[in-house]
Amino acid sequence: MGTFKDLKAWQRSMDLAVAIYEVTASFPNEERFALVDQMRRSAISVISNIAEGYGRGTDKDLTHFLYMARGSANELSAQIELSKRLRYVSDDVFAKLDAQCIEVSKMLSSLIYRRENALDSFK
Repeated sequence: MGTFKDLKAWQRSMDLAVAIYEVTASFPNEERFALVDQMRRSAISVISNIAEGYGRGTDKDLTHFLYMARGSANELSAQIELSKRLRYVSDDVFAKLDAQCIEVSKMLSSLIYRRENALDSFK
């Protein structure tokens, strides 16, 4: 069966979290406990919810946590957009982060669909 680390969605989410940490390191100091903290928490929430849901060992629990991970990915997407509008990131950086976030969200949607339609299962 493998572990959550074998899931491509988790691997891409981890890449996104690392990118968020790297990019937010250059944000203004006044954002340290605001937008920077929130973006990092959202990115961590995606990878953590995938891992926790997988660790629960039931399809129902995994699906629930995948929904939560997708919600956090959507939250992060909004924060990335705000960062662009505040000019904390360039258009190029925004495009890269936005594309990563969209990819993760689509992967999570696919996993949710596959679990809800019994195409994948712990059984």
